[in-house]
Amino acid sequence: MKEWNFKVKSNPKEISAKLESALGPTNGFVFNTDNDRNNSITFKIRKRILYAWYLIFSNNVIVNGKLSKTATENETNVEISFTQHFLMILVVITNIILGLGFLITIISGISSETSIYIIGGILLIFGIGLWIVIKKRFDRKAQEYKALISGVLEL
Repeated sequence: MKEWNFKVKSNPKEISAKLESALGPTNGFVFNTDNDRNNSITFKIRKRILYAWYLIFSNNVIVNGKLSKTATENETNVEISFTQHFLMILVVITNIILGLGFLITIISGISSETSIYIIGGILLIFGIGLWIVIKKRFDRKAQEYKALISGVLEL
């Protein structure tokens, strides 16, 4: 999870309206807002998926944000966090656990087949490689969202 905090000289409702108009359903995003009890607005942004495999390519980052008033009039605190989609984390952890499970099976002496060495090694390497690729893609997508939000809010 990455966090990004900044202040904007505008009303939270105006900021929410700007974000919704720029990142609404017509532009391929899902934008959900919710008003809290303490006069703050929370929102969630993610890219809309049309097909299941889009999750791997374009919908693996979820943006959670909170807009709250400050003591200064007409100024807003913006707190944004970027999180990895749960299914992507689940795929990586499953591959690594399966690979380690096969290797532990061989080491503990339950099985002595060499094909399990190969399968376990491949799954472990694939899981670690996938973890590295997804981490790099997450960092790149978070930067893209930062640039997009900065452009909308004119920071």
